[in-house]
Amino acid sequence: MLDPRKIVAWFIVAACGCGGCGYEFARRDGGLFKGIKTLHVEPFVNRTRLVGLEWEVTNALKSELYASGAPRVVSRVEEADAVLTGIVRSLETRVAAVNEHDEVLLYDTTLVVDVNLRGRNPDKPIWRGQMRLTETHSGSRGAVVISSTEFKQGTLNPSDVRQFTDIQLTEAMAAGTRERLMRRFAAQMHQRLIDAF
Repeated sequence: MLDPRKIVAWFIVAACGCGGCGYEFARRDGGLFKGIKTLHVEPFVNRTRLVGLEWEVTNALKSELYASGAPRVVSRVEEADAVLTGIVRSLETRVAAVNEHDEVLLYDTTLVVDVNLRGRNPDKPIWRGQMRLTETHSGSRGAVVISSTEFKQGTLNPSDVRQFTDIQLTEAMAAGTRERLMRRFAAQMHQRLIDAF
């Protein structure tokens, strides 16, 4: 019969040996990677036709990072250990569901953003990837679920739904969806930074 202490010791030795094969334990030294504690976020580039979308994405990310304090966001690139840049590729809405009269019940809105993280000194790529996030929103009063989490997190009241036309409701729901996508992007990007991708 194997001694449990020997099994634990074997796992520790095996885990320590993984450092040379590309795997390592997550560092929790207060920075993204060893030596990277400050971050400069460049304004994102907008490749869509939606004016101002790049500022919405950039500001949502900066707000998330400022609120957490880790990593520390600096305004001047010279003060940063790493620089984060991005391109907003698309923000598109498509019909997700219709009823038997071809009236739209649900829309899906998808945000696609390319992100690039580079070390500053030395100037070297650290991580590059694409984030794709989708949110669904109602397209008619009949499709609104006022007990849903998304509705409760929004700014509309159940009485508002009855007073709006379908077009007004769709516009209000689309605006709320866009705001949720910005918050989700910022939160997920921040989590990737903390987890060192």
